[in-house]
Amino acid sequence: MRYTTIDGEHRHELEVKRSRFITVLRRAETEEDARALVAGLRREFHDARHHCSAFVLGPDRDTQRSSDDGEPAGTAGIPMLEALLKREMHDGVADLSDVAAVVVRYFGGILLGAGGLVRAYSESVSAALGTAPLVRRERLRILGVEAPHAGAGRLENDLRSAGVEVLGTDYGPRAALLRIAVEDSEPAVAGFAERLAGLTGGAGTAVGLGTEWVDLR
Repeated sequence: MRYTTIDGEHRHELEVKRSRFITVLRRAETEEDARALVAGLRREFHDARHHCSAFVLGPDRDTQRSSDDGEPAGTAGIPMLEALLKREMHDGVADLSDVAAVVVRYFGGILLGAGGLVRAYSESVSAALGTAPLVRRERLRILGVEAPHAGAGRLENDLRSAGVEVLGTDYGPRAALLRIAVEDSEPAVAGFAERLAGLTGGAGTAVGLGTEWVDLR
């Protein structure tokens, strides 16, 4: 019910025997997102010889693709994909997903050989991940809490101060609706209801709004 992804886009450059390996990581939630990154980098680095790519998508990491883009078969895309899949994140768990990686290569005149290419592409992605901004995603229960317009801001501040994940406040014509995220379990919902009652003198109530994947920063 949780995994790690990249926060936005990140770039990193590695030089190996005069060849430049420019790695671009970007958050991607669909294959179209990932392919759009490749297409955009082909235009940006139009004079580069190779634009190799790999991406892994979905909470269960069930969509995985890679491309060698003209490099010898198995020397670029697969090592890049393995670098994404094997990267250990929080608590030593390899759960990185919804990320596309493109490595743009400018040939430096020295042949690296198959083994050298595998190492270079793998290290390029690994080094980029080592400096990339990351974010945890978790599937959480969403609750709605109505509040008068005049008191919504204060209640939101009180909830945040109490460690509650407040996703935002929508102001309607008659009242404001605070959107709250809690662990997707009945004990967590009951615990929030108790905390809400304490902050509002028993006047506040929460209604279920379903579940969503939420970024936890």
